[in-house]
Amino acid sequence: MPTWEDVVRLASELPEVEASTWYRTPGLKVAGKGFARLRTEAEGGLVVMCGLDEKAALLDSGDAAFFTTPHYDGSGSIIVDLGKVDVDQLRELLEEAWRLKAPSRLTR
Repeated sequence: MPTWEDVVRLASELPEVEASTWYRTPGLKVAGKGFARLRTEAEGGLVVMCGLDEKAALLDSGDAAFFTTPHYDGSGSIIVDLGKVDVDQLRELLEEAWRLKAPSRLTR
């Protein structure tokens, strides 16, 4: 089961990732833009930025590692249950989220 420390380690493989806070919870940023963050302990899960099509595909897959709440309806983000997600899939999600927020000089 990946922990927040594992999330930070995976994301740190990408250029210019900064562990910071985002909405008063631990978060990851690139060039000052957030791309993943822990929700509060009461809420649970890791919010990861994604395209709306990818979000729909993840939710439609029926994989219990991915969910959303009404707060995130219409938002390009998915909630990941760290207790259920595959590490390789988490790495891929973090990289895609990073690409969405990273400046073009980093994504070339």
